Amino acid sequence: MHAELKSGANAAPIILAEDLTRRFGDFVAVNHIGVTVQAGEVFGLLGANGAGKTTAIRMLCGMLPPTAGRIQVADVDMVRHARRARGQIGYVAQRFSLYGDLTVSENLKLQAGLYGLAGARQRERLAWALAHLELTGRADAKAEALPLGYKRRLALAAALLHEPRALFLDEPTSGVDPMARQQFWELIYELADGGIGILVTTHYMDEALFCDRLALMQAGRIVTEGTPDELLRRPLPTPILELNSPDAVRFEQLAETWPDVREIIPHAGQLRIRLHAGIDAGAMMEKIHAAAADHGLSIGTVHLAAPELEDVFVAVLEENEA
Repeated sequence: MHAELKSGANAAPIILAEDLTRRFGDFVAVNHIGVTVQAGEVFGLLGANGAGKTTAIRMLCGMLPPTAGRIQVADVDMVRHARRARGQIGYVAQRFSLYGDLTVSENLKLQAGLYGLAGARQRERLAWALAHLELTGRADAKAEALPLGYKRRLALAAALLHEPRALFLDEPTSGVDPMARQQFWELIYELADGGIGILVTTHYMDEALFCDRLALMQAGRIVTEGTPDELLRRPLPTPILELNSPDAVRFEQLAETWPDVREIIPHAGQLRIRLHAGIDAGAMMEKIHAAAADHGLSIGTVHLAAPELEDVFVAVLEENEA
């Protein structure tokens, strides 16, 4: 967790939503959720497509009025004073929304003007954005010709020109190659260390681990929330075994016929075998050893696996669907 967040843990949150709700006719897209993000915190909002993440972010940014609930950004009431609150917000949409036929510099100058930046202050912020987001060498390139990773950088640069206190990133690394994703997250950490409160949506589980806190949305509701460590310490109702074997393919074929097995997940050259709730993991390991002896198969190791974040979220979603 970032030092700024630790030192300011009792300060008023940068982003605060209470009882936030959005209906479209009879359909409830966001259902009475609460979100709190402190200065210097990276808060991750996760969920499948249709869970309500983008609708929530659009309300928090003032782009969509809530049906009910309260939103406050940097101590400003978003519902009553939306224009003033939006001045404290930077937003990067999932889809590139700047002008493809303008150059990088032209896009940034246009956005700076929209934010009311002029004169020396505008020149200072444009120079900062080009240098800090490593866009200087592409300043004269048309935005539409940029690789996706650089389009994300340009969108982030534009969102930061007016020095917002809150930053919203909607699937910022979707479709970006792993190296560009890593570089983008280094930028996110740097911004959080500078005191910005950041809310990010992502469907990458490895990226979720980079967040200070996480909330999982399902059908418009937040169904669980906590730090990655807190979530990983949750007991799983469905035990998971990890089997390392040169005969993993044959073991997978056998395990698919066992009624106690709920799911088999090939994982980094191993098998992760998820059992039904209430099944004894020790008894299943004995069954695996017996099957190996009966079929002449080799076992490297088999043990109860430590849960991964995806395991926890699958278990939470299944509990809420039950």
